[in-house]
Amino acid sequence: MRVAVMGIGGTGGYYGGLLARAGEDVTFIARNLLLETVRAHGLTVKTTHAGEFNIAAKVTDDPSEIGPVELLLFCVKTYDTDAAAELVKPLVCPDTVVMPIQNGIDNAERLAGFLGLEPIIGVMPGVSSHVEAPGVIRQVAVRNLLLGELAGGNSPRTERVLKTFEWAGIGAELRSDISTDLWEKFVAICAFAGVTTLTRLPMGAIQACPEAKGLYHGILKEAESVGRAHGVALSERLADRVLAFTTRANPSMRASMFYDLAAGKRLELESLNGTVVRLGQEHGIPTPLNFAVYAALKPYANGAPVLPD
Repeated sequence: MRVAVMGIGGTGGYYGGLLARAGEDVTFIARNLLLETVRAHGLTVKTTHAGEFNIAAKVTDDPSEIGPVELLLFCVKTYDTDAAAELVKPLVCPDTVVMPIQNGIDNAERLAGFLGLEPIIGVMPGVSSHVEAPGVIRQVAVRNLLLGELAGGNSPRTERVLKTFEWAGIGAELRSDISTDLWEKFVAICAFAGVTTLTRLPMGAIQACPEAKGLYHGILKEAESVGRAHGVALSERLADRVLAFTTRANPSMRASMFYDLAAGKRLELESLNGTVVRLGQEHGIPTPLNFAVYAALKPYANGAPVLPD
């Protein structure tokens, strides 16, 4: 399968790297130092389940050089969605499947403004991974990736993507109601990203502190309430189940937003806790804990703030 990966971050590097290792025709799209590093040294992926491997990855900074592909993994940060969507237009033909693998809850709608809704399927990634160094991806935890048609149900194209991922050693499942799954992941990532970034701590340390754990649970409950008010049929006791899962998860896990903060990069704050706050205001749902995270991290949203002398 001809595959293009827009963005070699933790997610795009992990999934694209495994697909390339399995023999799929994968081309990565990158810029500047990352482009030159991968060209010179390949892409290294360090996993907990498949060991460490390096591939001589095909990489370019010009999507038009690739031509139409069968599968496009769209893995950029949410604040880069519009600019990246414009760039990938030459990759998309009537047979292309587009997988937006991003945080946030409105990525398909935003992409559809550039590519149309038809090529896009819903995807909920299951990997916790980050860029350890340019061209080096470290995966910390992994669950099955979920995918399905945005309108509901399955199709020959989602089944083909499923088989391709399974062949590459990527656990995946078809879902008949992926939109609900995406919202449930959004609830979880708002707490995970918000609290690990705000505290600068991994999940184990957060779970060990009753107050930090209470903050985590409270953010989950607020986001769950906002989702229900927004008309999403979330599963019962979602916040409690997510909290229970994170109690059992790898204690070293941190969200990618923490690594962006530590590196002085922009944050996906508006697409996560900022969205919970805005939708809460829309629906009359109080979100004080999400607002606290949003307000505390807002000065860092565009990168490290410039402090006065």
